Amino acid sequence: MKIAIISDIHGNLDALESVLKDISSEKCSKIFCLGDIAMAGPEPSETINKIHDLKKSKDFHIIQGNTDKMLSVFSFDTQNEIMKVNKVMASAYYADSNLLTEQEKLFLKELPPQENISLFGIKILLVHGSPRSNSENIFPNMKIEEIEKITEGVNADIIFCGHTHMPCGYQTNTNKTIINAGSVGRPFSESPESCYVIMDINEETSTYTIQHKFVKYDVNIAAQKLRNRRFEGSDKLASMLLKATSRYPE
Repeated sequence: MKIAIISDIHGNLDALESVLKDISSEKCSKIFCLGDIAMAGPEPSETINKIHDLKKSKDFHIIQGNTDKMLSVFSFDTQNEIMKVNKVMASAYYADSNLLTEQEKLFLKELPPQENISLFGIKILLVHGSPRSNSENIFPNMKIEEIEKITEGVNADIIFCGHTHMPCGYQTNTNKTIINAGSVGRPFSESPESCYVIMDINEETSTYTIQHKFVKYDVNIAAQKLRNRRFEGSDKLASMLLKATSRYPE
């Protein structure tokens, strides 16, 4: 059985559609989505509605990302907290909050923060940031001792996460596999390709392989859609779709 793991779409419907097409060509039976569906992207509402349709299938599992939680209920306190980190992201938060319908916000609000799934004896945990927090970072090249501390006490064989938009993986001394799925819609990379993960399970032996896969899409169209939203900093976010050399727009 093949399972696709996607994360951090950030309103980039063009990227999502290309990844879904690739997932179909790979004949994946299930899709796990790790959240951050809409914020700061070209088409937030359309992306939520696409995910809403996918969620109707029992073979699609989705959890809530940190920006999903923020967008579900607008508050000026949240906007001010985001402003401390990055002015453009605060502007995107305000613009998206005004754009989304109450029904779309409710969809984001009702998403579970984590999910445990068992398949063929393999215990899988879906989180957005880490098992401890939806905003904790699991970056490439961290010390294994730090990863083991983050995952301490977690009853899972494999933990899938996102949030950093940077694909990576770890195997701990406590027999846990931790995989960051990267980002479908806003990769933090000089290459604009979308990234997702394929987990291929041998159903007879309960063993598996993990592969990060990169998918090209028409990034110029997505960037232009984001520019056309014309909130403060949308042009900077659009440029990051073409080439991202930092985590946040400068």
